Amino acid sequence: MFDSTLNAAAAEKPAKWRPVTEESRLTRLVLIALALGGLAILVLAPLVVVFAEALARGAGQALASLARPEATSAIRLTLIVAAISVPVNAVFGIAAAWTITKFDFRGKAFLITLIDLPFSISPVVAGLALVLLFGTNSLIGGWLVVSGFPIIFALPGIVLASIFVTFPFVARELIPVMIEQGRAEEEAALTLGASGWRAFLTVTLPNIKWALLYGVLLCNARAMGEFGAVAVVSGKIRGQTATMPITIEMLYNEYLSVAAFSLAGVLALLGLLTLTLKTVLEWRHADQLAAGRRH
Repeated sequence: MFDSTLNAAAAEKPAKWRPVTEESRLTRLVLIALALGGLAILVLAPLVVVFAEALARGAGQALASLARPEATSAIRLTLIVAAISVPVNAVFGIAAAWTITKFDFRGKAFLITLIDLPFSISPVVAGLALVLLFGTNSLIGGWLVVSGFPIIFALPGIVLASIFVTFPFVARELIPVMIEQGRAEEEAALTLGASGWRAFLTVTLPNIKWALLYGVLLCNARAMGEFGAVAVVSGKIRGQTATMPITIEMLYNEYLSVAAFSLAGVLALLGLLTLTLKTVLEWRHADQLAAGRRH
């Protein structure tokens, strides 16, 4: 009698089973709304404002402002700096990742800390350090200026600052992937008579190529958008050492809003292009990028 009563009660009120790791529908909706609202306010709205202000007086005015010498010079300088700093960081990033993952030595933890250093200090501090090291009043910088090769307030200083702030991106994307890859395949190739360079080209590089490209894209985006360190070492010389972010600031401070926002729109489009390529990589090669994905 008692058992039949329990069975009847259970039949009338079936228990709703839900995994402990699954949130309720209301909680999911609230979290999704908060995420979308935050993205709309912090990301989408500023982008809309940038393009709206750039086109406030029509597309013709925006294009005319981009054709000004200072704008074309800023775009050209930014692309040149990225074209130099990104390949350099790719080479040094591969070398650093190879050294850390393929060899055991004292000071490895210290080397990893040095790689992460640009993430930890302000870019302005990095720029000031370069000024103290290569400025006119320093021993090295003074000698270079006399020799006709100035570093500060010239292209080399901007490139050095960009290399410093973007150095960790490639190395930090490659290290987890190369750790997961291990050393067995390279050791097998060396055992079969392959040289170290051939083992790298035929074994290591194919395994890390997508992570390498992923890191290069992130490095390129940061190099084009860097402001703090570049502002210190460039001197903000209009038409000579002013990159796109610096030129945008100068134009905005001069109340040339259409010119400033038009150039900002170009920089935003370059960033969106980088983001699109990054998303395509994540979608098509998610298994190879999972180990190094942190962005």
